[in-house]
Amino acid sequence: MQPHLGCLLPVQVQQRHPVTELSVYYERLRAHFGHQNWWPGDSPWEIAVGAILVQNTNWENASRAIQALKEKEWLSPEYIVQADAESLAPVIRTSGYFNQKAKKLKALAAWWQAYAMRIRAGEQDLRFWRQSLLAVKGIGPETSDSILLYAFDQLIFVVDAYTRRLLERHQLTTDTSYEAMQAFFERKLPADLDLYQDFHAQIVMTGKHFCRPKPQCEACPLRDLLPRKSSL
Repeated sequence: MQPHLGCLLPVQVQQRHPVTELSVYYERLRAHFGHQNWWPGDSPWEIAVGAILVQNTNWENASRAIQALKEKEWLSPEYIVQADAESLAPVIRTSGYFNQKAKKLKALAAWWQAYAMRIRAGEQDLRFWRQSLLAVKGIGPETSDSILLYAFDQLIFVVDAYTRRLLERHQLTTDTSYEAMQAFFERKLPADLDLYQDFHAQIVMTGKHFCRPKPQCEACPLRDLLPRKSSL
């Protein structure tokens, strides 16, 4: 039987899980959803393309655009960097904002050709690669960190709107700037690549199924971890 929303069990949780508070959250989510094997994509480049196309839309729309690129045999950095944005845009129409995203893909492809092999070779450090990605037109922190974490297996935690919503509702941190939330996760969690990759995926699943704009808390595996007076 699920405990009442206001019934907090901090002592019991600490006794059963002698690890950080965030690890308790991860264990609950993984037990509910299972390991996610995320991010979807057949290659690092496809993963990076997906990180651009999913901006301001859902994954289903982005996936349809990726499939359209595959059908035309256009899904390569070599092709995209040479293609006209005007020709590329209609192919990725389902992802929305397709004119802007065509330009973003071309900028990403140019970056990829210049830097991808160097990242795999271990040149420079994570900070350098992150700054180089953030300098690419149309790439912000969430997109850059998704590419680094999932396409290049770099140890950096990705923060998105689902993450912010979860932290705010569970009152886990008072500073919800991107940098502060990222630092919060990286400070509280072991430095483990699979954990970083899967935990972000678990938060996305939670946001889609339970922690929606109008929360669906009744069946959420994190329900009893909500603070007593959480403002939903």
